[in-house]
Amino acid sequence: MTNSLRILSPCGILGYGFPESSLALAMDEHPDAIIVDAGSTDAGPHKLGAGVAIVSREAAKIDLSRLMHAARSAHIPLLIGSAGGSGARKHTDWTYDIIAEVAREMGWSARIAVIYADIPKEDVLTALHDGHIHPMSPNVPEITPETLQETNGVVAQMGVEPVLEALALAPDIILCGRAYDPAPFAAFGMFHGYDPALCQHLGKILECGALCAEPGSAKDVILGELQETGFEVWPVNPGRKCTVTTVAAHTFYEKEHPTLLHGPGMVLDLSECRFTQVTPHRVRIEGSRLEKVPYAIKLEGARRVAYRTFVLAGIRDPMLIERMEEVENAVVESVDQYYGGLPPEVQIHFYHYGKDAVLGPLEPTPVAGHEIGLMFEVIAPTQEMANAVCASVRSTYLHYGFPGRKSSAGNLAFPFAPSDIPFGPVYIFSVYHLMDVADPCAFFPVELREVTL
Repeated sequence: MTNSLRILSPCGILGYGFPESSLALAMDEHPDAIIVDAGSTDAGPHKLGAGVAIVSREAAKIDLSRLMHAARSAHIPLLIGSAGGSGARKHTDWTYDIIAEVAREMGWSARIAVIYADIPKEDVLTALHDGHIHPMSPNVPEITPETLQETNGVVAQMGVEPVLEALALAPDIILCGRAYDPAPFAAFGMFHGYDPALCQHLGKILECGALCAEPGSAKDVILGELQETGFEVWPVNPGRKCTVTTVAAHTFYEKEHPTLLHGPGMVLDLSECRFTQVTPHRVRIEGSRLEKVPYAIKLEGARRVAYRTFVLAGIRDPMLIERMEEVENAVVESVDQYYGGLPPEVQIHFYHYGKDAVLGPLEPTPVAGHEIGLMFEVIAPTQEMANAVCASVRSTYLHYGFPGRKSSAGNLAFPFAPSDIPFGPVYIFSVYHLMDVADPCAFFPVELREVTL
């Protein structure tokens, strides 16, 4: 083990972008690896279900070009977690194709370790039958053979173990499918002999880029340095700084428990952590502890359940604003009667921006505005039905005559034409469960490839 180990995290998600000046400053501090997370389910199941990336191909290529040039120039590895956003085979192959394209443009015969994270459905069914699958929360739908058959594939969040196997092959680049966000960062530190608790905690902080700084941003570079008894983090952008408050706050970001962080095969205990301001821009963390627990991996799968069409409009009529809910209930009733009774699978929802669209009935301080941005959506079993019902809702709402109405020109103002926007498929998480496993690497095969010129 060396005296210290430095990891560069360029941004919160590959493709979000980062200042080239920050990357240059960070490379001047001689990092031992560049590691970047590329995925998230924060936006829901659509990307996984639809098999599309979380960022554009152009953005992913820009970031990969810069990072691959930096890694190659410094002779250090580049690690990528949760390829393409959702980390399924389709997303991983999409990212690999961009990497291969950039490597050839660079004239680089790169060695790339690819770790897939797809779980065969038959293995999920077997584990379910044997009682080795548990829902993440009471609100998760039950897995059945029927819903699993309709699921567009299942991925699992790998822990550090498959990444450690890949590091042993000494590749130039490690491309992971779906991964526990801190895992690639933690694995690199553990591979070099550092305390697993410190490695996991550092990974938790670095995976969001400079979000732990002030001002925070997932679109800027952060550095972390592992040492024997602790680690330090700091931004390289002179316009940002890490403070005890910002780093401690980020430690507790996206956690269900204030001091315990559950991950594959472990629980990270942060109750005894100490945060110290070592320079105006740099914070040191000590006291992280780790407890091993029975190994389980988080499964994610999405299935299509409906189609959506929506409309954006504005309302300026104060008389309509006063009785919007009353009018909308009447509009829905009219449309329902027009179709001779809509099936229960058809849903019509209204959102009032400027009033209570974000929190709805939970809004503690509703305000009355003179202008309301309205969005309404129709969810139906087919796109054609969603389009038809949405058009009926729109035309009925537009011309609905309510008591006291003074203008017959129309109730709604549309910023776009056409006003009705077919969104396409709607997905839900049909699999959002933990699966007990005996071997942390069993479902995560490592393939070593070489991009040749």
